[in-house]
Amino acid sequence: MPSILSDFDLHLHSEGNHHHIYDCLGAHPTEKGVHFAVWAPNARRVSVVGDFNAWNGCQHPMQNRGSTGIWELFIPDLQPGTLYKYEIKAQNGDIFTKSDPYAFCMEHRPRTASVVYQPNDALWSDTDWLQTRQKRDPYTDPIAIYEVHLGSWRRNPHENNRSLTYRELAHELVEYVLEMGYTHIELLPIMEHPLDESWGYQVTGYYAPTSRFGTPDDFKYLVNHCHTHGIGVILDWVPAHFPTDAHGLAQFDGSALYEHTDPRQGTHPDWGTLIFNYGRNEVRNFLIANALFWVEKYHIDGLRVDAVASMLYLDYSRKEGEWIPNQYGGRENLDAIAFMHQLNTLIHEKFPGVLMIAEESTSWPGVSRPVYLGGLGFGFKWNMGWMNDTLSYISKEPIHRKYHHDNLTFGLVYAFHENFILVLSHDEVVHGKRALIDKMPGDRWQKFANLRAFYAFQYAHPGKKLLFMGGELGQWQEWNSQESVHWHLLADPDHAGLKRFVRDLNTLYRGEPALYERDFDPEGFEWISLHDASNSALSFLRRARSHDAPLIFVCNFTPVPRENYRIGVPTPGTYRELINSDSERYGGSNMGNLGTVQTEPIANHGHPQSLQITLPPLAAVIFKPE
Repeated sequence: MPSILSDFDLHLHSEGNHHHIYDCLGAHPTEKGVHFAVWAPNARRVSVVGDFNAWNGCQHPMQNRGSTGIWELFIPDLQPGTLYKYEIKAQNGDIFTKSDPYAFCMEHRPRTASVVYQPNDALWSDTDWLQTRQKRDPYTDPIAIYEVHLGSWRRNPHENNRSLTYRELAHELVEYVLEMGYTHIELLPIMEHPLDESWGYQVTGYYAPTSRFGTPDDFKYLVNHCHTHGIGVILDWVPAHFPTDAHGLAQFDGSALYEHTDPRQGTHPDWGTLIFNYGRNEVRNFLIANALFWVEKYHIDGLRVDAVASMLYLDYSRKEGEWIPNQYGGRENLDAIAFMHQLNTLIHEKFPGVLMIAEESTSWPGVSRPVYLGGLGFGFKWNMGWMNDTLSYISKEPIHRKYHHDNLTFGLVYAFHENFILVLSHDEVVHGKRALIDKMPGDRWQKFANLRAFYAFQYAHPGKKLLFMGGELGQWQEWNSQESVHWHLLADPDHAGLKRFVRDLNTLYRGEPALYERDFDPEGFEWISLHDASNSALSFLRRARSHDAPLIFVCNFTPVPRENYRIGVPTPGTYRELINSDSERYGGSNMGNLGTVQTEPIANHGHPQSLQITLPPLAAVIFKPE
């Protein structure tokens, strides 16, 4: 059987530019058997082992393709579904087995064998979605993301509390997301991983959807069902580090192949994991092809790249003497930066409309600026500063908030420096940080009112939106990856009211271009009053690209109602109250403006007209001129 690896394939892989290397390396079934290929340049011997040869490494030794370090073998009569691993004999004589780095399917944990898989593209029926995605401008579109951990979103209490399958999730999750009005779901890593408690962030099977919830075809069914119902799918992707599990990438051929040899470069001090060697062509190829793989083969609409800051800095979480400077003596990881440049350039070039999102927690400049303008090339960046400042503010007792008013306003100083997504993510409701509703001060009524006002501020503030599951219904306990979201709380009117409010926010957000069209344009935002710290109140307006009158946002972060509160507005007329977080519909006290309010020719806040409104306690109101 002739090799499926041409000399050109080998050349491209060696220089790090084989964008479809997953079509060559790994296990690929044919009508007559299966072709195997693996990169292990420092091995003395590599064999394919499995049930078909009683896991005997002497039965099927692979052939070396010379200096490229690739080994390959065709084994006749094998079928899709065959379990296999690579048995490797290292230079020091050690013999061990490894899962296939390019396997498309893996065994269900705790077993670790790779599985021969025959891709089935007949499952797709989302051509219209993909064609429309190419034409969209995500920067001027509404993006409201529901962040989900598939293993704990909803469990089946009648079957030993098991997680739902991909196909069950396709219907139950999509139905819920449609009801709530989100535009996208973002899945915590679904690539194969051995440890549930890692939430997917310690990946061993970069090319394999986890078998916890079904087969690769089942995962395709989930993505396809999302697309045919108008929902985008974003995947958490982890190119920053990988675990030390014996069957994984660590010391793959007996040497530091995917990682660095020196622990000052290759070991991550926070997570006990290993750092990819981005300067090695074949390693960089593995990762870039992997990103392209998920977009091309699974039609993914975006990748949220985890822990970008840990990739950018050689001294990340390290003390003096525990890291090695770059060639210029600096702390910047030049190889990782080059990797990100190449990655983002390729994704944007090959798949217009696909979102590349960085979780980057420092002030590194130009994260979401194009590479040709000196940026890293991501399309969006998580706004960690906004998240930290606003959570710090909203968790304080209202009597103290006037001393921290700048925590609300400071975000607008830098809001247009990057293309930001405002996130309230899973990281904020674990490890003793408490659930969002439990962070709120005051009695029960005030906690719900605070949280509704906070969500309204998030949706009115420039930037795309993200909320982690459970936050929309006010779950009291921190997220536990081993149990379901606490859906039973919806029997309580307060929790049901909060969920209804989030749904109405999404409906308003998607229906009002002023709330999303100019998220990254300073001309789309204007303060009305940002200095009313004594009342812990603020007001601003948002403009669409059209010349329609702007939306007016006013918020009161104290439990004291403000009667006859005056704000300046640019145009005269009747202003309709689009949403009021204090409405009894959401569990509020039902103070408000009876639906509309009329301007008066009284100048205020630099505008010739003004509104005199009732500003409810711990509440936000949004107005629109009729």
